[in-house]
Amino acid sequence: MSSAAPSRLAERPTTLVIEDRVDAEQALLAPRGELVHGCVDALAGTLAALPAGIGRVDLDMSGVVFMDTAGLQFLDLLGGYGHRHAVPVTATNWKGQPLRILELAGLDTTDPLRSTARRPAPEPKPARSAVAAERSERLHVLQEEVAQLRQAIASRPVIDQARGVLMALHGCTPDEAWQILRETSQLSNTKLRTVAAAVTEGAGTGRVPPAEVRAALGRALARLGRRTG
Repeated sequence: MSSAAPSRLAERPTTLVIEDRVDAEQALLAPRGELVHGCVDALAGTLAALPAGIGRVDLDMSGVVFMDTAGLQFLDLLGGYGHRHAVPVTATNWKGQPLRILELAGLDTTDPLRSTARRPAPEPKPARSAVAAERSERLHVLQEEVAQLRQAIASRPVIDQARGVLMALHGCTPDEAWQILRETSQLSNTKLRTVAAAVTEGAGTGRVPPAEVRAALGRALARLGRRTG
């Protein structure tokens, strides 16, 4: 059985699938994809479908490749489930960018639910100001990172469309299309989203991209030909 986050926008693919297996009294969940808007709904559906009498719930997070602040809500829901049902819940094997978010949030990267369940005792008064300053700085860094993640999420649809255009026109793979866009952005000193929009608009309306983008795109395509030739 698996649960998927609902797609609110037609152009956005399903971003999370949760594979689950029940072994005796243990539920083993394996999220695959991204912890973004909709992931909490997918998790709630999976937890609600678990049979009665489950003694523990373990999540293997190695298949999660991207996470924004919705991932912290995902963890809150898991912790709440464990408290309500009085069962241990773990979320382990974090990797890549999601692991970085846990670090910035000050959570236990081995199992963030453990650090949530066992909050440290209050710091002694002499050290409180230093602890508060450290937490404030950590929060500031996390907010900046999340802002960057939100911008990346907003840019992703047009970038995906541009990759599709390049794949159709030049017969390249998804990874090669991404490399073409990235190199064009670097060579023309133009934001990646702007390059992607120019490529997509050019395919749809025939409008020619700006000269600097057009020249950089030609160089990126030539490099691809040398690499694959």
